[in-house]
Amino acid sequence: MQPEPTTDDAPGDLGPLVQVRDVGVRRQGRWIIRHVDLEVFRGKLVYLIGANGAGKSTLAKSVLGLIDIDEGSIDRAPSLKVGYVPQRLQVSPNLPLNLRRLMTLTGRFPATDIDAALAAVGLERLGDPPVSTMSGGEFQRALLARALIHRPDLLVLDEPAQGVDAAGTEVFHERIEEIRRDLDCGVLLISHDIQLVMDTGDDVVVLLPHEHDDPNPYFGSAEGQSDRQGAE
Repeated sequence: MQPEPTTDDAPGDLGPLVQVRDVGVRRQGRWIIRHVDLEVFRGKLVYLIGANGAGKSTLAKSVLGLIDIDEGSIDRAPSLKVGYVPQRLQVSPNLPLNLRRLMTLTGRFPATDIDAALAAVGLERLGDPPVSTMSGGEFQRALLARALIHRPDLLVLDEPAQGVDAAGTEVFHERIEEIRRDLDCGVLLISHDIQLVMDTGDDVVVLLPHEHDDPNPYFGSAEGQSDRQGAE
């Protein structure tokens, strides 16, 4: 997949594709995330890491506009096109859904665009099998192809290689690097692989579990002493 010609007003040319400033999400009286800052620029790979329950998926969905935030701000570049690969997508084995039909669930696309997206993730020779017969790695790459068909400026991936074996994970991340170069898109990727993060990331945002809503009494009540999350 080759990048489209750029224009003077292309998203991200004059600043970040997305900018998150002091964002917090509160649900049922508890802060899921709070005081989070991050930026993703065109062509850059930003990793989002943290322990289970730290709010990584919540932050990713906030960036996408799928979850309302309770404080802070999220600024997106004008006309920003976003591709999203969720952590899990369950498909019933009884559902008669083939690979190429999966690619068109969110809209109609020319066969050439579908072929290009499948080739970008290494599935061009797979044919059109039922989704239920695909391996875990093949299915995750299919979801990535489905996100790519929109030719996104920003690609958001929520632990996209979860459940895939080590060899498949390496291939998957190689594909992501190739896509980032070819499309010159920004990438926000949730991962638990610290070595991969240190080897390939342009920036890393670390989320810490937000266990306390109020300032720690041992540090007084001064404003700004509450637990914070954000980039390290």
